[in-house]
Amino acid sequence: MLGFQEWCQGILGGQRAGYLPQNVPLQMISYLSQETEFLPWHAASRALYQLDKLLDRTEDHSLFSDYVLRQVEPKYHKLGWPATSPEGSYMQAAYQTEELQREVMMLACSFGNKHCHRQAVSLISDWISSNKNRIPPNVRDIVYCTGVSLMDEDVWEFIWMKFHSSTAISEKKVLLEALTCSDNIFLLNRLLNLSLTSDLVPDQDVIDVIIHVGRNPLGRHLAWRYFREKWDILNSRYGEALFMNSKLISGVTEFLNTEAELNELKEFILTSGGESAPAFARAVEIVQANVKWHVLFQQQFYRWLQKALDG
Repeated sequence: MLGFQEWCQGILGGQRAGYLPQNVPLQMISYLSQETEFLPWHAASRALYQLDKLLDRTEDHSLFSDYVLRQVEPKYHKLGWPATSPEGSYMQAAYQTEELQREVMMLACSFGNKHCHRQAVSLISDWISSNKNRIPPNVRDIVYCTGVSLMDEDVWEFIWMKFHSSTAISEKKVLLEALTCSDNIFLLNRLLNLSLTSDLVPDQDVIDVIIHVGRNPLGRHLAWRYFREKWDILNSRYGEALFMNSKLISGVTEFLNTEAELNELKEFILTSGGESAPAFARAVEIVQANVKWHVLFQQQFYRWLQKALDG
C-alpha cells in the first residue's frame, strides 16, 4: 500500500499528465489541517509548490493561494514560531516538532499569510537596526526570502553585504538564495549578470542562482532569456559535468508553461545543436505537459477552487 508521500507524488504526476480529475489533490489536501506528523505535510507541500509554479503567472492565482492558506492557517496559528527565551536566545524543540513547524511556516509565508509576513519583516528589521541576527537558524531561509520579497532595495543590499561578509558556507548559501526572492526585476537581472561575469558569486553557485531566479515568477522569463543568451558560456563551463548541465536545463525550463515558451525552447534546441541531449528532450516533454494542463484544465481547476472557497 502506498504511503501518503508516494500518493501525493503519484497524484501530482498524474494530474500534470492530464489523466486525473483536477480536484483530487486539493480534496486530499483539505484534510491536511488534521495531520499532526511532519511527513504528510512535507509530501503535500511538495505537491502544492509544484502546482503553484504552474499557476503563479495566471490571472486567478490568488484563488489557489487563498485555498492553500485556508488549509494551512489553523496549523500555523497553533504551532506558531520557534520559541525564544527571555534573553532572546533560540529554544530548541523536538526534531519532529521543529520540522513540522518549519514546513507549515514556509507554506504560510509562501502563500501570503499576513502574520507570517509581518514576523519576517520584523525580524529582518531588528537584524538591520541592531546588527545582531536573532533569527532562529532553522527558519532563516524562510525569513530571509520573505523579507527580501516584501522589503525595499536597501534590504537586498544588506543581504548582499552579509553574503560577502559571512564565512559560514551554509549561511552564505541561504543568503544567496534569498537574493533571488526579490520582486525587483532590476535586482534579479543584476544578480544574474554578477553570477557569471564576476568573481563575486562562487563558481559552484552560479547554476543555483539561475535556477532560483527562474523559480521566482517575476524572474522566470529573465532566467530563461539569460540561459539562452549565455548558453555558450554556461555549456563551456559546465558541459563536462553532465549532472550540473542537466540540473540547469531542467531548472530553467520545468515551469515554462505557455505555447510561446514551448516554441522558444524547441527553437533554441535546434539552433544550439541540443537535439541529441536527453535533458533537452525531457524538458520538451515537461513543457508540453504544462501547456496541455493549462489548455485542458486551468479553467476547470479554478472553477473548483472558487466553489470550494464559496462553500
